Amino acid sequence: MIDFVLLAGRILLVVLLYIFLYSLMRTGVGLVKGQRKDGAIWSIVVERGPSGLKGMKVDVLGPVVIGRSPGADIVIPELYVSGKHARFSLQGPALVIEDLGSTNGTMINGHELVEPTILRDGDEIEVGDVVLKVKRR
Repeated sequence: MIDFVLLAGRILLVVLLYIFLYSLMRTGVGLVKGQRKDGAIWSIVVERGPSGLKGMKVDVLGPVVIGRSPGADIVIPELYVSGKHARFSLQGPALVIEDLGSTNGTMINGHELVEPTILRDGDEIEVGDVVLKVKRR
């Protein structure tokens, strides 16, 4: 009788383990595909700037760094832009921008960025002569 209970317990443990792994795999596959469940999709559009950048659109699915460095996600090849100037990041459904200690600063809608700030649809970010517009779809 005790052998039967132990066998049933082992089978139940294996079934629970497979259910757990299956649910973990489904969640991981969604993350790899870049799917967002809340539907908050943000994009950054270069409204004004050098001819090579103007009109460029970047969808924000994770942190986006702007700067002069070739390793930045949006490269602005101007002397007044720091190597890593500012970073856009998602915090839940909100899009947040923070200055990364740039020399010349970052402006939001004409006001200097002094601390990480939650952005709204239509906000304009100025990095020198370059203007980026934030859009939510």
